[in-house]
Amino acid sequence: MRVAIYARVSTDDQKPENQVDELKAYCSRMKYDIHHIYIDRCSGLQDSRPEFNEMLVDARLRRFDAVVVWKLDRIGRSLQHLLQILQELNNKKIDFISVTQNIDTTNAAGKLLFHIMGAFAEFEATLISERTKLGMDRARKLGKHVGRPRKKGGV
Repeated sequence: MRVAIYARVSTDDQKPENQVDELKAYCSRMKYDIHHIYIDRCSGLQDSRPEFNEMLVDARLRRFDAVVVWKLDRIGRSLQHLLQILQELNNKKIDFISVTQNIDTTNAAGKLLFHIMGAFAEFEATLISERTKLGMDRARKLGKHVGRPRKKGGV
C-alpha cells in the first residue's frame, strides 16, 4: 500500500522528526511504501497549511492509498474539518491511519473511533480557547494591557 505521511508541529522550536521517525518505522513494520512525507510547522487551526494542501492535491490525484499520522490532532482540531477531510479521503478511497490512537478507517470500528476522537480534539481546542479568554479577562481586571502593544504618540 502506498501511503502519505503527514506530520505537523505548532511552533518552530518543536521537532517534527520525533513524529516522522516513528511513522516511518510504523510504515516499515506494516510494509507500506511511503509515497511522500508532508511536514507543516504551524498551528492546526490555521486555514492554510502548505504541505497539508499539497497532500490533499496528491490525494485527489490518487498518488497514495492511505494517510498516516502520529495523532489525530496533527490534522486539525475542528470536528467539522476532520470529518470533511475524512469524507474527501473516503470519496477517493483513501484510508486514514492514526498510529498512536489505533484509528484505521478501513473498518467500521476505526471509523467510529475517528468520530469520537475528533469530538474530543475539538473539545480540547475549545477548552484551551476558554482558558485563554478567562486569563485575558483576569489580566484586564488587574489593569494589565492585553493584546498588541499600544502605539506610541496617539492613534
